[in-house]
Amino acid sequence: MGIEKIQNELRAAAKKEKIKIYQNFHKTSNDGYAQGEIFLGVTVPDIRKVALSNLNISDEEIIKLLASIIHEEKYVAAEIISGKYSTTRDEKEKRKIFDFYISIAGKLTGWDLVDTTASQVVGRYIYTYSNDYSILNKLAHGNLWERRVAIIATWYLIKNKKYEQTLKISEILLFDNHDLIHKAVGWMLREVGKNDEKTLVDFLAKRYKKMPRTMLRYAIEKFDAETRKKYLNGEL
Repeated sequence: MGIEKIQNELRAAAKKEKIKIYQNFHKTSNDGYAQGEIFLGVTVPDIRKVALSNLNISDEEIIKLLASIIHEEKYVAAEIISGKYSTTRDEKEKRKIFDFYISIAGKLTGWDLVDTTASQVVGRYIYTYSNDYSILNKLAHGNLWERRVAIIATWYLIKNKKYEQTLKISEILLFDNHDLIHKAVGWMLREVGKNDEKTLVDFLAKRYKKMPRTMLRYAIEKFDAETRKKYLNGEL
């Protein structure tokens, strides 16, 4: 009943005019990471409403939703995990949710699923309770989605003025072959720079000529135009 209720609520909130827009955000064509996925056209706010009204579903039901061909069903599953974590005040329960998240991180097959949860569940738990960052290193050597979780999880640390893990994971992923990782690493490096420009500049000094172009462009996005040009031309 739990999954069926969620499916009905998602379809009731669907907006057909949004389908093509959302398809353009994901690579649904042949050989794309989202090949074959179907979109209902449900907005993120509506997905979150559905998630918050269904936080009582089981881990097994969440796993079934994550295996769906319907993108919004996968997204709502991710939001339910995040919602469960943020609404409980019990540390043991938070640990249980964290462990479950790590166990299914590789099944979060969509950049939006990762980006809405990794910082708020993985980064937040590690920063608040464990201070054990070894799991990030392990994730950084996993599949595409685990690797994205590893770097996006550090966003919570960046917001709390801790940059070391972002730099470490960025180093591991520096020569990754997927553009979703290039974008994610560049994005997190940019966030570091917004808080501490010197730390970003120091990191880039010996690496910017070697890192993927997209990663570099994202990382230097907040620099002035002249500085960006020098980085892109290898003149620094």
